[in-house]
Amino acid sequence: MALRLVQVNVKARDDSALGRFWAEALGWGLSSEGPGVTNIEPEGFTYPDPAAVCVDVVIVPDPETVKYRVHLDLATTSAAHQAELVARLKDLGATPADVGQGDVPWTVLADPEGNVFCVLEPREVYRDTGPIAAVVVDCADPRAMARFWGEATDWTLHEVTDDHAVLRSAAGVGPYLEFLRTPVPTVWNRVHLDLRPYPGDDQAAEVARLEALGATGADVGQGDVSWRCLADPEGNEFCVLAPG
Repeated sequence: MALRLVQVNVKARDDSALGRFWAEALGWGLSSEGPGVTNIEPEGFTYPDPAAVCVDVVIVPDPETVKYRVHLDLATTSAAHQAELVARLKDLGATPADVGQGDVPWTVLADPEGNVFCVLEPREVYRDTGPIAAVVVDCADPRAMARFWGEATDWTLHEVTDDHAVLRSAAGVGPYLEFLRTPVPTVWNRVHLDLRPYPGDDQAAEVARLEALGATGADVGQGDVSWRCLADPEGNEFCVLAPG
């Protein structure tokens, strides 16, 4: 048994406005599965597919401003592309952000609701990821997180050290999932990951398997819903969706 990382879930005050920003930022299309939810995915994309990790923007009342433990890194193909993308994102409403990065070759921005993300300088490793180079998670122990998430998903571990761990879909497509060693508080996250079982697999069995690996149940005010909310061993919330 294994789960697929299918989307990044972003909480927002205005899902439509933030969804439009991210659709323009990524060059993807917009749809909605219902009021308060805006889906962003590539045009012509058949969900789910490891070639892309989609973005779901979900409205919540007055989401807190906290240190974000999960963020997106955007890929570029040249220095000119990086500069053009940063300028375009600022025109769309992004603002420069200082997270203590110092003098680095990438640019740190915040989207219109304050979610921090990075526009990377061109890197060969991200040449075929699509617009999202990586989903990055701050953590205390990258080795432990690699063990948990490697067992939780069908993604392949590419690299692991005391300071970072890197996984990618076993199909060798789409963005990377990266864990960076960072002093982080345990806080409620505005950005989390959504996982989906394969068709025919059992959601409850997958949840039990994850709990055996160290996940715990999480109450984020979800109420009676079709998905299960859990937290990984470092307290990062994520959701196990219904199979499909």
